[in-house]
Amino acid sequence: HNPHVEPKPGDLIEISRFGYRHWALYVGYGYVIHLAPPSEFTKTGFSSLMSVVADKAVVRKEPLWAVVKGDDYRVNNKHDGKLPRRSVDQIIQEAESLVGKTMPYSVTSENCEHFVTKLRYGVARSDQVRDAMVAGAVGIVGVGALVAVATFIGALLSDNKQEDE
Repeated sequence: HNPHVEPKPGDLIEISRFGYRHWALYVGYGYVIHLAPPSEFTKTGFSSLMSVVADKAVVRKEPLWAVVKGDDYRVNNKHDGKLPRRSVDQIIQEAESLVGKTMPYSVTSENCEHFVTKLRYGVARSDQVRDAMVAGAVGIVGVGALVAVATFIGALLSDNKQEDE
């Protein structure tokens, strides 16, 4: 793991899951608070698919190691250069107040990344969604699919041209 970066309270933790990223907020003493869709409780291979269909998620406070589950993780306060950060007290206080609550969840509008960025910056942001929108599908689509789609669209366009002539 990343022994070189000890998370600080208020830090955003990006966890690399198979096929997607999970996000948590570090609150200190080895604990994180995160929005956990059903996929975060299942040990099955189609976990990312589960989170695609889930429409509810529970805010949980758990030890970082229990959430990471052996996957790679890193501190990633990626909007610090662009967005003003709220005070650590504000971040932690709001996060703690949400623990145990069930919240709406959708891969595109209310996901784990939105949850933590809203706590840290007061603004919900998710690049994962933007990237997924570009791919025209939900967060589990890779570059290969993008290329395939582009090729397919290219083929359609060139077909149409020939028919018009």
